[in-house]
Amino acid sequence: MSTQRFRYEEPSLADIEYLEDRLYEFNRAATGITDGQSLGVFLRDATQSIVAAAAGHTWGGTCELRQVWVSEPLRRQGIGRDLLAEAELEAVRRGCVQIILTTHSFQAPEFYEKLGFEPISEVAEYPRGYSQVVFRKRLPAGAG
Repeated sequence: MSTQRFRYEEPSLADIEYLEDRLYEFNRAATGITDGQSLGVFLRDATQSIVAAAAGHTWGGTCELRQVWVSEPLRRQGIGRDLLAEAELEAVRRGCVQIILTTHSFQAPEFYEKLGFEPISEVAEYPRGYSQVVFRKRLPAGAG
């Protein structure tokens, strides 16, 4: 049995980045797939503040969007659609065959379905009273 003592601490952004890098190193070594890249599409206002964005990464033919957000005053104006279209174009350019993303039932699942995403799994009661939904959109074969 280990004599190491673990302790709780709030992770910093640098801590998270360190862990992500170590996991990517492991995954790259285990699979031989070395094409991982960050992906970000941003809309900024006149002061250079982010008002809409999609961010994630591409790796092994898949684009995973981890954050998709449009500021409240800009919603329902087509900006989210255009934002995801731009992310999709970049994913296709990188040779991806699918995009995956996770959302909650109170966020925008209907929005994603209108854009061609299909729900592939759901975790009930996360958070309490709602669910988490994983979506996938297959991209055209040979598009990259």
